[in-house]
Amino acid sequence: MPIVAPSLLSADFTRLADEAKMLNTSEADWFHLDVMDGIFVPNLTFGMPIISQLRKLSTKTFDVHLMIVQPERYIEEFKKAGADILTVHYEASTHLHRTLHAIRQAGMKAGVALNPHTPVQLLEDVIEDIDLVCLMSVNPGFGGQKFIENTYKKVLKLVDMRNDSQTNFLIEIDGGVNQLNAAKLTDAGADVLVAGNFIFSSNNPIETIKSLKYCR
Repeated sequence: MPIVAPSLLSADFTRLADEAKMLNTSEADWFHLDVMDGIFVPNLTFGMPIISQLRKLSTKTFDVHLMIVQPERYIEEFKKAGADILTVHYEASTHLHRTLHAIRQAGMKAGVALNPHTPVQLLEDVIEDIDLVCLMSVNPGFGGQKFIENTYKKVLKLVDMRNDSQTNFLIEIDGGVNQLNAAKLTDAGADVLVAGNFIFSSNNPIETIKSLKYCR
């Protein structure tokens, strides 16, 4: 079964404590938390203060996805805020190897996110330093976008790279995940499904999460 990571970007921020409680009682495995700076992507979301408050409301894994420039500046701060996994963008990290090691040294799992146009092969030289690869299956910055079909090919290539390198990083899909593509993604080799609008706009989010969890 895949790991299901609801994206809080689509939650109702006027009812954030209730949304967290709902996720706690659901079969969701992780909280996916998107941090945007308005520079790397054309949108602003939340930062350490919101994550710190949410951390008080859940013991589930906090999967923090940084869509910001110079993410290495804030590694310790996000650890203190409660991140368990810290993912930085390949496109935003000039010294990616150094940043990945710093994330691990801070006591978190280290993730790398790739935009839709970025080839997975660019990770070959740091593949042993990565705990999670997040494939953006939409262009980053906004929720509710249409899934990019080329993502399946990228998953298959990543699976080959994982097998060839004898590593065990997780493959995460972020963007446009729903009941129509979840099974195909997991069959291709995806381990983690991030979903925002699909879950939080549902009339029954707990059942929607369950449908992703048992999609195969």
